[in-house]
Amino acid sequence: MKETDRLESLVDALKCLPGVGPKSALRLAYYLLQRNRKGAKNLSDSITDALEQLGNCKLCNNFSEEEICNICSSPKRDQHTLCVVEMPTDLLMMEQTHSYKGMYFVLMGRLSPLDGIGPKEIHLNKLIERIKNADIKEVILATNFTAEGNATAQYIQELLKETNIKITRIARGLPMGGEIEYIDSGTLAQAVVERKKI
Repeated sequence: MKETDRLESLVDALKCLPGVGPKSALRLAYYLLQRNRKGAKNLSDSITDALEQLGNCKLCNNFSEEEICNICSSPKRDQHTLCVVEMPTDLLMMEQTHSYKGMYFVLMGRLSPLDGIGPKEIHLNKLIERIKNADIKEVILATNFTAEGNATAQYIQELLKETNIKITRIARGLPMGGEIEYIDSGTLAQAVVERKKI
């Protein structure tokens, strides 16, 4: 393999990262080769190690080194509540709130027929199996408030409508510390529609 082929191969590999186009990939490749070879080696080793050691939790589908992750195996978690999120980053955000102590299911995406992502690609069969095999009393749909996230929540709701499980959706509205005059009209309208008795 020639030098130019190796450089091209590195640039192509870097283009797989989100938001990295040909120019950015070339800049990153030159940076790693010129300025930070040690960092490049650490990055390479970390990626290899993660690919070899990380799989998906058998129950919640999140990334885990074990067959069952720490959250799913914890006796301190509420086994009767299941929060459905799109991505592992959403699970991390939920955990950082310290307000939810139940179980999770990570879809690893959302329905997007235009992108070829259907129910099979987001592991809905695994989700239904999880719900059937556990004593779940409530499913919290915590998908994003995008067109795809709403469609995904609606689809899951339809799948579960014949069960006796309580199905809820995370609320939306004004952010903590937000001032009404600076909130967009769509968010404010939703906050009014979803107001609650105090």
